[in-house]
Amino acid sequence: MSLLTSLPPSLLLLGLTFVVALVTIVYVGVAEYERSATLERASERGDAAAMVEGLLLQEHRSTRVRLTEWLASRLTRKTKGADRPISEKLLHAGFDSSAAQTLFGASRVAAVVVIPLLGLLLAPSQGGTARILVISMSVLIGIVAPTAVLDRLAERRRERIRRGVPDALDLLVVCVEAGVSLDASLLRVSRDMAGIHPQLAFELGQVVRKVSAGIPRERALQQLPKRTGVEELRTLVASLIQCERLGSSIARVLRINAETLRLRRKQAIEKQAAEAALKMMIPLGLFLLPAILIIAVGPLLVSLVSNGIF
Repeated sequence: MSLLTSLPPSLLLLGLTFVVALVTIVYVGVAEYERSATLERASERGDAAAMVEGLLLQEHRSTRVRLTEWLASRLTRKTKGADRPISEKLLHAGFDSSAAQTLFGASRVAAVVVIPLLGLLLAPSQGGTARILVISMSVLIGIVAPTAVLDRLAERRRERIRRGVPDALDLLVVCVEAGVSLDASLLRVSRDMAGIHPQLAFELGQVVRKVSAGIPRERALQQLPKRTGVEELRTLVASLIQCERLGSSIARVLRINAETLRLRRKQAIEKQAAEAALKMMIPLGLFLLPAILIIAVGPLLVSLVSNGIF
């Protein structure tokens, strides 16, 4: 007890916040494990009615599950309304589990509390201006950091998926022209591309699994761009749906989309190469040009000063 009283209050608050965040994550993880186990037990039954009964009729819910639902309702209240893009960003970043929103809400709360406390501990005790600046920066980082990290993860995943779309379309063209159905082609491409583009392979596999579960193919395809946030897939899905409705050749549509995407990627690379020279002017002017001027003009100025000219 004397050891706890000797610790500074900020350190005690930091430890308490860490314990609360850890308990929240553990409870959510346990509840997600129980949900996955329930789904596995239900999927093992061959009867569809028995599976629905196993999923829907949950007469007994443990205290752990009720506590997790309460935490989820408190941490993700804004996600259902004003903060709805957060759920889309989590989906685009690859966090599609039921506990993702709760964990992200817990991480936001922990960041808002922990990072300012770290800034308070690391701030210099002397100098009021520097201390206020460090604390203010830590508060700003605590507020912005979780969302910024999530945006970065979502953008990186979208870029990985975007890079693999032309290759996937080429494989789809080969499979469709060989006489394989579209669903079987998607399954084959998802398996073949699992080692090269795992994110895109996973999303294509999700489409096949949804179609196998009884969801209409049009609806399953429409969910693909919503899950990834890649605009190229939105155009591809619209073309496939229109092609299926009109009965035109799917292989031709896939080949045209693959060529269009490769052309767009080439133009994007050329644009980045053209902008590189312009972007390099700022660091060159700030860092390299002063050094060159010092090396070139510095000895002349020293000799002029030593001769008494200046």
